[in-house]
Amino acid sequence: MAELDERYQQSGTATRTGVAVDEGLRAHMLGVYNYMTAGIALTGVVAYGLLQFTTTTDPSLAVATLRNGTMLTELGRTLYGSPIQYVLMFAPLAFVLFLSFRAHKMSVGAAQIAFWSFAAVMGLSLSSIFLVYTGQSIVQIFFVTAAAFASLSVWGYTTKKDISGWGSFLIMGVVGIIIAAIVNLFLQSSALQFAISAIGVLVFAGLTAYDTQRIKDEYLVLRHDTTMLAKSAILGALSLYLDFINMFISMLSLFGNRE
Repeated sequence: MAELDERYQQSGTATRTGVAVDEGLRAHMLGVYNYMTAGIALTGVVAYGLLQFTTTTDPSLAVATLRNGTMLTELGRTLYGSPIQYVLMFAPLAFVLFLSFRAHKMSVGAAQIAFWSFAAVMGLSLSSIFLVYTGQSIVQIFFVTAAAFASLSVWGYTTKKDISGWGSFLIMGVVGIIIAAIVNLFLQSSALQFAISAIGVLVFAGLTAYDTQRIKDEYLVLRHDTTMLAKSAILGALSLYLDFINMFISMLSLFGNRE
């Protein structure tokens, strides 16, 4: 009888622990997705806001006109028609490299500031897509990307398959994409750009599932350390944010309608 009571108590403890882990994991993942969504929203607001200052419909304020008829202000000509455009282009990459080396040494508050700052810088960099693609095309591709991202992330969260082995292969793919994109700045090859975008969609789709499972696994390791868990939520959101943004850019390059 005593043995049965002991087994019952152990079973009850295990059940309560499992429920606590499930509730904690759901709260953690919700926090990650909230950070990511807010970051994407900030990027969109900054990108669209900058567009209002760099373009105009008043000919008296225009200092340059693009081939599609878009009129640029003095700020627009400075940002998109001078070497500063390359600063905007590579600023997010430099930011990511900085965060990859410093993030784990930051406090939670510093990590939050870095995340919001990065999302704003990405918005500055992405503002130029409104000069290249139609607004309707951008909105359509955004929602297609959101649907694909959600499906892949849910699969990464729920699958019983261990996909941690994908990591090194996918990171190599990202490095290859970055190198090819830099080379194509000089080559201006449409065929290479198509290949970069197509591979980009596949790589960042895989990373979406991989990062989701990785964030879930990290919670199980860090769940007793509130400081590290809070920082993990921010860094996890940054990973998923990058997956989403890069998948969106790749799909826009493939399927977007140009101005």
